[in-house]
Amino acid sequence: MAGQRLSVTRRTMLRGTVAAGVVASGALGTGLRPTPAQAAPGHRVAVLGGGVAGLTAAHELAERGFEVTVYERRALGGKARSIPVPGSGRDGRPDLLGEHGFRFFPGFYRHLPDTMRRIPFAGNANGVWDNLVAAPEARFSRRAADDVLMPLGKAGRVWSTPEDFRETVSSAISTTAKMPYDDALYFANRLLVFNTSCDARRYGQWDNMSWRDYVGARHRSTEFRMLMSRTLTTLLVAAKDDLASTRTIGTMGEQFLGNPLEIANDGALDRLLNGPTNEAWIDPWTARLRELGVRFETGEVRGLEVRDNRIAEARVVDGSGAARTVDADHFVCAVPVESARTLWTPEILELRPELAGMHQLMVDWMTGIQFFLRRPTAIARGHVAYVDSPWSLTSIAQDQFWPRTRLADHGDGTVADCLSVDISDWNTPGILYGKTAKECTHDEIAREVWAQLKAHLNDNSELLSDADLHSWFLDTGITWDAANRRNVNADPLLINTAGSWALRPETHAAGLENLYLAGDYVRTNVDLATMEGASESARKAVNALLDVTGSSAPRCRLFTLYRAVELEPFRQLDAARYAAGQTNMFDGPA
Repeated sequence: MAGQRLSVTRRTMLRGTVAAGVVASGALGTGLRPTPAQAAPGHRVAVLGGGVAGLTAAHELAERGFEVTVYERRALGGKARSIPVPGSGRDGRPDLLGEHGFRFFPGFYRHLPDTMRRIPFAGNANGVWDNLVAAPEARFSRRAADDVLMPLGKAGRVWSTPEDFRETVSSAISTTAKMPYDDALYFANRLLVFNTSCDARRYGQWDNMSWRDYVGARHRSTEFRMLMSRTLTTLLVAAKDDLASTRTIGTMGEQFLGNPLEIANDGALDRLLNGPTNEAWIDPWTARLRELGVRFETGEVRGLEVRDNRIAEARVVDGSGAARTVDADHFVCAVPVESARTLWTPEILELRPELAGMHQLMVDWMTGIQFFLRRPTAIARGHVAYVDSPWSLTSIAQDQFWPRTRLADHGDGTVADCLSVDISDWNTPGILYGKTAKECTHDEIAREVWAQLKAHLNDNSELLSDADLHSWFLDTGITWDAANRRNVNADPLLINTAGSWALRPETHAAGLENLYLAGDYVRTNVDLATMEGASESARKAVNALLDVTGSSAPRCRLFTLYRAVELEPFRQLDAARYAAGQTNMFDGPA
C-alpha cells in the first residue's frame, strides 16, 4: 500500500509541475533547460548504460524536465563511439581514431535522425543531422570474378501490380548483381510473398523460419546462394543464413529493395558521418545533455534490488572496483542483452517472468578493424561487400567523406586514409592460417583480413598495396586469452535468429512498475540490432515512464517502417488466408 500511495503522489506532482511547466514554457522542442522551479519530487531517473539507448532515454527525459543521471562503465556512446589509438599521436598531434565498426545510417532510419536534429552543431541549421552524407555507390567485390559497382539513389518507378513488382525487381537484381534471370525472378517472387504477407503471418510463420529455408538457397545457383542468402544475412545481422529470422531479413529487404523511390525515408539510402563519430555526433550530444542538466557518472550496474514490487536501488561498481548503491525513483536499464540478463534475480523474474526468455537469445560477433593508409584509396565511393570472403568482410574508405577532419593532422602526420573494415563471421577458417578469427591472435587477424581484402580487390589491378599500409587498429573490445588461445569479446551483437521474437521482452510491464528496458534486444518496429533499434526502444521506455507517472508531457515520436501502399489490398487478403490456414497467394513458382 505504501508503494501505491507513493506512485499516486508522483503522478500528481509530475502532472501538475514538471510536465505542465515544461510544455507551458516551451522547453520541449526548443531544448531549453528546465528551471529548478519546474522540478518536482519523484522524478529522479537513473539510466544504466551510456550507449545510444541510454543517451537517447536521457535526452528525451531531460527535455521533459526529469532529473537524469547516466551510469556508464566505459565510455559514452558505447559501441558507437570513436576509440583513440593509444600512443599513435606524435609531435603534439592527437591520436588516430579507431572504432568498434563503421557507422551506417540507412535512409529508412527515422528515430535516430530525429534525435540528431535536436543536437546543436556549430554552423549546421539542422544540428548533427547535417553531418550525415550520402554514399553514391556500393561495390560488391568478388574473388576471381568481376565486381559489381552499384549506383545508389532514387531510381525506377513505383509498381502498380504484383506482376510489375516481380518484373521490376528481378530486372534490377539480374542487371546489377549479374545473376541468372531465373534466379533473380525467383528471388523477386520471394520478396513479393513477404511484402504481401500480413502481420500475423510475418510473426507466426516467417519469424520461425530461417532465411535460407525461406529463399530455398540449397536449390539455387552459386551466385544466388552467395548474394541473396549468405551475404545478405551476414551483412545485416552477422548471422548465418540457416539461423537468421526470415521476418527480420525480409523486413530489411522490404526497405532496401522494396522502396526504389525512397518514399517516407529520412534521406538517402546509404549515409555515413562526415567525420569521426565522436567529433561529428557523440561529443556534441553529450555536451547538449549536460546543458539539459544530465549528469554522467562512471559505473557498471551489477545488481538491482527489489522491494515492494519496485526497484529500490541499483548496485554499481566504478573503475576502481568500489561498489555503491544508486537510489532513484525510476530505472532505465540500457545495457546490452548479455549484461541485462545477468541482472534478473529470482525476485525480478517472479514479477516479470517473460524476462527469462532473454537467456535463450543468441549473440555473436561483428567487430571492426581499421587499416591506416599512407595514400588515399580508390576502391569505391561507398561501402564495399567482399562477397566471397570467409570472414564476411565489409569496408568503407573514410577520408573521402571527412571534409573537416584531415587524417594527416593525427598520428605521426603520414596517414592519408582509413579503410574501416567490419568482420561479420568470426567462426569460419580464413585463407592464411586456416583458423577462425576467434582463434587468431590480433596480428594474425590483421594479416588475415588484409589478405582477404587483397584477394578480392587486386585480382585485376592493384587497389591495395602493402607499401601503403601504415598501421592497423583492432577494436579494444577484442582481447586475447593466452591461456585458452582464443579471443574474448566484450561487445557481442544480438542475432535475430528464427523464433527469437517470442523471447524478446517489451520495454515495460506493470509487474515491476519503475523498471524500463532500452536496448536493441527489446521488441521494436525496426527489429534489428542497430543504433536505430536502440533509439526506438529508448523512446518506448520513456513513453512508458511518462504513462506510469501520469505525465501530460508530449510522448516521444515513434515511426514505422515503409510498406508499399500498392500491396496493402494483398496483405488484407493474406490475413484471411493465414487465418484459414492457407499459404500466401503468391507462395509458389514465380
